[in-house]
Amino acid sequence: MALNNNQKNFILKNRKKISPKKIAAKLNLPVDEINKFLEENPLPKTPKIFYLFLILIPILFFVLLEIGLRVADYGYDTTTWVTIRNDYLGLNPDVARRYFYNIASVPESIQDVFHKNKPKNSFRVFVLGGSSAAGYPYMPFGSFSRYLRKRLEIAYPDKQIEVVNLSLTAVNSYTIRDLIPDALEQKPDLILIYAGHNEYYGALGVGSLESLGRSRTLVNFLLDLNQFKTIQLLRNVIQSGMKLFQSDENANKGTLMARMAQKKSIPFDSDIFNDGLDQFEGNMRDVIEMIKEKNVPVILSTLSSNLKGLAPFVSKSSGKFPPAKEVFTEAQKAYSAADYEKADSLYRFAKDLDMLRFRAPEKMNNIIRNLSKEYNAPLINVDSLFASVSGGGIPGNNLFVDHLHPTLRGYKLIGKLFYDGMLRNSFLPKETPAIPFERQDSLTLAGFVYSSLDSTIANFKIRLLKNDWPFVTPAQKKPTSLIIQPKNFIDSLAFEFVTGKEQWEKAHRRLAARYLRERNYKEFIKIIELLIYQYPTIPDYYNMISNELLKLGKYDEVYDFLKRRYKVNPDYFSTKWIGAIELSREHIKPAIKYLEESLKFKQNDPQVLYNLSGAYANNGEYKKALNAIESCLTLKPNYKGGKQLRNDLRRILKIK
Repeated sequence: MALNNNQKNFILKNRKKISPKKIAAKLNLPVDEINKFLEENPLPKTPKIFYLFLILIPILFFVLLEIGLRVADYGYDTTTWVTIRNDYLGLNPDVARRYFYNIASVPESIQDVFHKNKPKNSFRVFVLGGSSAAGYPYMPFGSFSRYLRKRLEIAYPDKQIEVVNLSLTAVNSYTIRDLIPDALEQKPDLILIYAGHNEYYGALGVGSLESLGRSRTLVNFLLDLNQFKTIQLLRNVIQSGMKLFQSDENANKGTLMARMAQKKSIPFDSDIFNDGLDQFEGNMRDVIEMIKEKNVPVILSTLSSNLKGLAPFVSKSSGKFPPAKEVFTEAQKAYSAADYEKADSLYRFAKDLDMLRFRAPEKMNNIIRNLSKEYNAPLINVDSLFASVSGGGIPGNNLFVDHLHPTLRGYKLIGKLFYDGMLRNSFLPKETPAIPFERQDSLTLAGFVYSSLDSTIANFKIRLLKNDWPFVTPAQKKPTSLIIQPKNFIDSLAFEFVTGKEQWEKAHRRLAARYLRERNYKEFIKIIELLIYQYPTIPDYYNMISNELLKLGKYDEVYDFLKRRYKVNPDYFSTKWIGAIELSREHIKPAIKYLEESLKFKQNDPQVLYNLSGAYANNGEYKKALNAIESCLTLKPNYKGGKQLRNDLRRILKIK
């Protein structure tokens, strides 16, 4: 039976809306007839380009969105490096925003800088880790990296020493894994790693406030996406939505340590405990493989913590294991009985049973040792070193200011141990050191850069730390005004710094200004030298100290600062005075070089012209000398000694 046109049109019009069976019923036709017609007249295939557009449209949307966000300079720039005075790079102060989503003020590095283009005579070392590697609470000068920098500078004065500490407070192996590719691009000669204590509560850790879950693959994938502004926008939208359902009453209150520990209790040998170990091992394996692929030497280190000087924070019986404090008490008894081997074992077990995972468990050191063997990566044993210089062979308050941060002496010991490891593995510069190895440590300790203000700041930081959870309960916490009561100017500066009212740099500048007003030139010079050591690329500090030394007539002392100022950024001031001092030392050719350079910055300085005239005359260049003194007298006709010098030069040149 043939279908008429009306029937055909009805079928084609309704084929997507109703079934063939219902169409047949409406038209009073057999179903087979309907199916046969549909088979003979199939729906037209969708062009492939249609599917291509379906894929390209969302991609194009996100590309345009990313471009728009970049043009608008949306959010934060979280690239790894920032340029400092054109020739130097430093770790971006906002780089930690890659890892911290829920806190307003993110941790920063100790602000080490290095040359953008690596000098041929450079020896470059990168240090990675958490707060212990950064030197807390003695930052920036207390870190073991500053011991290494000073010792290398003493031993190899002709090398451009660059010990760059990339460590950040409250981060873990995720951060190290994320930063290491960019660090390797800067062609380091050596990488040092001291990390593991923050693995659970550090940013993105399995027990952290900043956790993104326990999947290491997912977390690292999300970190790779951080380079896109679109991801930052998405994070901010999600965070804003979450804030609508959260109370911000306690947001950003207390120490960073207290805020980061979201899952405060992590039982020993639990799933989350083992996830933390797996997280550390997997990330560190990736890190070492990336380093090895670039053929860069690396030194790993075991971790040490306060075993006998601090009772466990969270002690609970988990069924399989006794409470941590019970084991700690047994350890104390064994120690009192001089059974140090038993005491050490019990102290370590008590630390592992402590459900607050601020101290790395013993298995973390086992992982570090195994990775060292597997990848043939040299290892230093800080845990063993600290035990060797502690009573009963068990580290305690003699080397730690809290649960895991070393004392200043402890940091210096770590620095020395790393240096020994560098020597043992032939990782030091190839040149013969200027100072014998046996004398280097004592000279380093004697020249260690540190101030009384830094010491006071560290003291106050520890007071505040121990006045917060987990050292005290909220009810036991005292007002800051009772914990810190400034008694002098340095105390006041330190108090302003630790309470966030003053910056470290400005506090030291104010202290230097105070010493200068009091004519305490020795302490003034010490503080400015300290600022120069911390910020070697800032010319102002060189100018400040040079001006004061020139006023005092200390030309030998000022010469070194002027030369260092010149190396950072030559200018009129530095070239003028270097030239004048070289002339006074009868170093004629260098004097001419610097004085001529000074005139390029400023042509109308009669003093420079007078000195240059004298330098030319001493070099037998009498016509140049005469031209220079004529220019000097044109600017200042009564310049002292100018007319006499002009007459002498005219007489030599036989000019009337």
